[in-house]
Amino acid sequence: MKASLRTVRLELAEPLRISRSTMSARDAVWLTVEHDGVTGHGEAVSSVHQRLDTQTLERLLTAVGTDLARFPDPESALDALWAGGSTGEGRTPPAVTAAAEAALLDLVGKRADRPVHRLLGAGRPPVAATARTIGITSLAHAAAQARRLVASGFEIIKVKAGTPDPEDDVERVRVIRDAAPRARLLLDPNGAWTVARAEALLPRFADLGVEAVEQPLAPGDPRALGALAERSPLPVIADEDAVGLEDVRRLAGRVQGVNVKLAKCGGAHAALRIAEAIDGSGTELMLGCLTASSLGLAPAVHLAGRARWADLDGHLLLARDPWTGIGGEDGVVRANGLPGLGVREAGAHADMA
Repeated sequence: MKASLRTVRLELAEPLRISRSTMSARDAVWLTVEHDGVTGHGEAVSSVHQRLDTQTLERLLTAVGTDLARFPDPESALDALWAGGSTGEGRTPPAVTAAAEAALLDLVGKRADRPVHRLLGAGRPPVAATARTIGITSLAHAAAQARRLVASGFEIIKVKAGTPDPEDDVERVRVIRDAAPRARLLLDPNGAWTVARAEALLPRFADLGVEAVEQPLAPGDPRALGALAERSPLPVIADEDAVGLEDVRRLAGRVQGVNVKLAKCGGAHAALRIAEAIDGSGTELMLGCLTASSLGLAPAVHLAGRARWADLDGHLLLARDPWTGIGGEDGVVRANGLPGLGVREAGAHADMA
């Protein structure tokens, strides 16, 4: 197998402000693997929170490509990756492993003429209503966004929270509720609240019809999060406290949901292990994402039928998505029946292999 990299800049349609930062762009590094004239693609995106800058991603993915060259075919490389084999130098970050897995799944699926969801055990192409994020913004802009989203077909809106003045968060949710009275609302403070603030605010958000809250407390104390979930009038979904399998095992049965992001847990196979670990525990699966292209989102879309909540809108936040194939503009993401990931570069007319 041969591997190559390409780095592109992903600009957001507008800056996205959350409790800890504001983002207007990030870099994506595309890994392409080729074998016998067929290519597969995967994506990793830069992340300050994960301490992965562009140069680090390029270095690590170059090492992954070198490592993949020792395998006779992509099927054996994928088996080795799932068995915990090497994917480059040292301890590979989950985002890099996820990108390598995506490229291999894409290539293996194309060689077998099977879509990735079938490789992962699903018979039908998954279809899921996705949440669409409204960041911390003015009340007028939040209301206008909500009206535009429901007019486009979105049924679920995720509202970012965690401003210094909690009344600002309450009022933002209130105007969004007024603008979209039938929408399902999720709330995400990204760990900005203390226990006392969460206990004071959650009943108010419940009264506004919020369906669930993600990571209300700062990560690092899963016991406190679990204790809050026992008392909360809203389901509590762990996010920053539920990065990998061991984190989720500690939280299973203690919170109502876990937000699994393939770039944080290590890919689709790791996400399936997490889904198995929480099965029957009372903790349900949310599939989340980073801001990325359709290429980066596609592996999670192929798993979307397994989740109670889908928050797969990262590609919809971009000014221009360089890939296409998973939809979402109408509030619904869809895996198609094409082989591999089922995505192609936007504007490309050639065969996706």
